Amino acid sequence: MSTKPTPICGQHNLPKKWRPTAFEYNDEGVSVRVPNVYAWVCPVDGEASYTPETTDELLLTVRELLETEIFKKGGNHDNDC
Repeated sequence: MSTKPTPICGQHNLPKKWRPTAFEYNDEGVSVRVPNVYAWVCPVDGEASYTPETTDELLLTVRELLETEIFKKGGNHDNDC
């Protein structure tokens, strides 16, 4: 098993910390907040860097939530993507 090095914040030149943070997304008046998502976080400004796997899961979750919100508002129900 290989160990990847700790990422360094490009702006502050400090090692990031692996810890839970909140992912937030806003679009067209709909806000999504997912708490306790692990990410590499800058200790100075809290800027989070998510792993590719986490990013994929977050995008799927946000898409599902937005589709649910559109459905509740009576929007387009097609899956045309």
